Amino acid sequence: MESKFWDPPLFSPTLPILPRLPLPFLKLRFPSTTPTTRLLAHSSFSDSVPVQNTPQTPPSVKVQPTYSPTPPNRDLRTPHSGYHFDGTTRKFFEGWYFKVSIPERRQSFCFMYSVESPSFRKPLTPLEQVQYGPRFTGVGAQILGADDKYICQYSPESQFFWGSRHELMLGNTFVPNQNSKPPNKELPPQEFNDRVLEGFQVTPLWNQGFIQDDGRSNYVETVKTARWEYSTLPVYGWGDVGSTQKSTAGWLAAFPVFEPHWQICMGAGLSTGWIEWDGERIEFENSPSYSEKNWGGGFPRKWFWIQCNVFEGGSGEIALTAAGGLRQIPGITENFENAALIGIHYDGKFYEFVPWNGIVNWEVTTWGYWFMSADNGKYLVELEATTDDPGTPLRAPTAEAGLAPACKDTCFGNLKLQLWERRYDGSKGKIILNVSSNMAALEVGGGPWFNSWKGKTSTPAALRRALELPIDVESIFNLVPLFKPPGL
Repeated sequence: MESKFWDPPLFSPTLPILPRLPLPFLKLRFPSTTPTTRLLAHSSFSDSVPVQNTPQTPPSVKVQPTYSPTPPNRDLRTPHSGYHFDGTTRKFFEGWYFKVSIPERRQSFCFMYSVESPSFRKPLTPLEQVQYGPRFTGVGAQILGADDKYICQYSPESQFFWGSRHELMLGNTFVPNQNSKPPNKELPPQEFNDRVLEGFQVTPLWNQGFIQDDGRSNYVETVKTARWEYSTLPVYGWGDVGSTQKSTAGWLAAFPVFEPHWQICMGAGLSTGWIEWDGERIEFENSPSYSEKNWGGGFPRKWFWIQCNVFEGGSGEIALTAAGGLRQIPGITENFENAALIGIHYDGKFYEFVPWNGIVNWEVTTWGYWFMSADNGKYLVELEATTDDPGTPLRAPTAEAGLAPACKDTCFGNLKLQLWERRYDGSKGKIILNVSSNMAALEVGGGPWFNSWKGKTSTPAALRRALELPIDVESIFNLVPLFKPPGL
């Protein structure tokens, strides 16, 4: 049976489109250094700088991000930071997600980059389709930004896409500057601007680009152009600060089973820079940010996702990522399993709730309500999220239609998060966290979503024991780098 995906603008009647209701403003705190935002729109300030419609000469700004080349062996690097394409012709996609939240305006910007079937740099010829079967190719860059407005630029060709084999560095040129060769590696910002008219480059420390909407998204409110430059100081990876960072899905993620794979690359960071969006120049300093990635043969049958690093009620840096999905089990027949996790970073410590160290439960409606709880033997967690926002359809690489609307998101979620120490009898002991937010990112995807989804993780005993083994796959492959798989 093939997965079913939403086809905008006609969503399932079980996903009502609701008007946005006013939400009370919360005095949000993340991080301890207060973020600042400046708006330099010519409609608002007399000393403003008009937003340019052409990418050659960026206007001057008051906040200037500091560029640093990506260092080798950087702190907080997670496994699977690199580009996982292995050069074969199998069905494959890889996608990256970067989010910056601006608490003073209760707005977020979500940058999404993806590549499909990179072994075919251009759309398949009729002969190739006979030989390899139907494939969708190309590169996409999309942004869900302020006020739920959206922009997407897509090309069916990927000859100007590049990704680093073992580090979180990638880029693409949609339109090169005249007489300039498109980059195939990380460049200093000015050199990138000199060589690329439309495109992007992103690393763990830097995100930069300029794109134009391609006019294919008439089912949402779009902006015509977006330009951005910002630097990032990572605060959390995926693990305790000062310790080896973890693979989000365990050590088996180093092998092409249980796809798609998922890796949180940066649980939390501090970003400084600017974004031009719908005629406004928005500048920010030390704003909370986040990044993750997916790769494999295709997305899960259905899934949900929750992410937040802007909270009220706690001190210091707090970050939450939680998700669940119905994914196919490798084999001849079509069998599926529930997979889910909750990860919390607080005060330098990582609290992990995964199928191999406990049980994760959830109840998620078709839209508007997310509830999860988990017990890992040492700690208990509960989180509840709601939204009155109608949500925005976003694209994802799909086997059925390529880069197509497959999920629905909002960054206006209300979230309550509670974390306890676990008593010996399994009851709730000392409370560690009791925080809330009105800037949670929420998502449901895939389908069909006919009604609420209640589930829990159920990992077979043999697989649970295997995943519990303290295997450091990356260190093993570092001893024989010739055999180290791409991406790790």
